[in-house]
Formats: sequence, C-alpha cells, structure tokens
Amino acid sequence: RHHCNGDIRQREVSHLPPGRQTGKNSPPGIKSHSCPFCAKTFGQTCQLKTHLLSHTGEKPFECKLCNKRFVYKFCLARHQRIHTGEKPFECKPCNKRFASKNNLTAHKRIHTGEKPYECEQCNKRFAQRGNLARHQRTHTGEKPYECAQCNKRFAQKVHLTKHLRIHTGEKPYECEQ
Repeated sequence: RHHCNGDIRQREVSHLPPGRQTGKNSPPGIKSHSCPFCAKTFGQTCQLKTHLLSHTGEKPFECKLCNKRFVYKFCLARHQRIHTGEKPFECKPCNKRFASKNNLTAHKRIHTGEKPYECEQCNKRFAQRGNLARHQRTHTGEKPYECAQCNKRFAQKVHLTKHLRIHTGEKPYECEQ
C-alpha cells in the first residue's frame, strides 16, 4: 500500500514487468510471476494477486459470526471450525480429532517422540515451535508480556495471567474442606 497509495491493483499492474500484466498464466512448471516485495515467484497471476495481500495488510475474507478477518480464504475456512466444532483430522493411534492438519501433525509427535525444533544455544529439543520460542526467552531474558497496571513484565503469558489476579483480587481456587 505504501508504494501505490493504498491501491493494490495499481501496484499489481503498473509495477509488474511487461508480459506479466496480461493475466495470462505461465506454461506448466514455470514460475514467471514475481512478487515485487519479496521476490517469491508464482506460475499464475491469480496466485501472485492472492500473495500480494500478505504484504498490503488487506484481509478480504470475514467470518460472519465473529467479524474476524483473514488474508486467505483457506484461513477463514479453518477458523470457522472454531464455531462449527468440526474436527476432520483424526489421529489413528488414539482417535483424537483436530480442527487443523497442523494441530494433528504436532499431536502425532506425542506418539513418535519426534522433536524437530532445537535451541541453538543449548541444543535442547522441542516437539513444537512455540515451546522452543518460549524456551529461548530463558537465554535472551526477553519479557514480552507486560502488566498494563503496574508495568511488570513476564517471559510467559501464563505468568502475566496469574499476576493479574493481584490487581483484580480474583481467587479461582477454593479449599473444599
């Protein structure tokens, strides 16, 4: 948007090299449509147009139930499973079901023991990328979660959530005795 005054169509047409503005597709296997922002290439103009949305911040696909917006149609479809409860991906060993293929893939590592994400500092391995990112903060000292009331910072969101109870007075656990 910065380069074309907010009009992505102008950017697509006026800044693509000659021969790539016609909307015609490349021969099979040839990726001749280049993104002017990141140099990724695509075989079809429509693929490039869809990709360009990731650079503009435009999110044309909206969930009718919660108004959340998405860059890609497939992301909207995946999101809508939150509302429908649909879980089409099943783990064969334990029959647990998931709303996304990525969640199933991560879950399967419980059964296989695979830990593909490795900390470059200490070589500790993790089954999920998010767990590696959280671990890496122990090395960097980064504390990205800040309390809006007292500005105290935390490395993990769960620690901020617990801290907020100091300010709200919430005491969620009660002794049964």
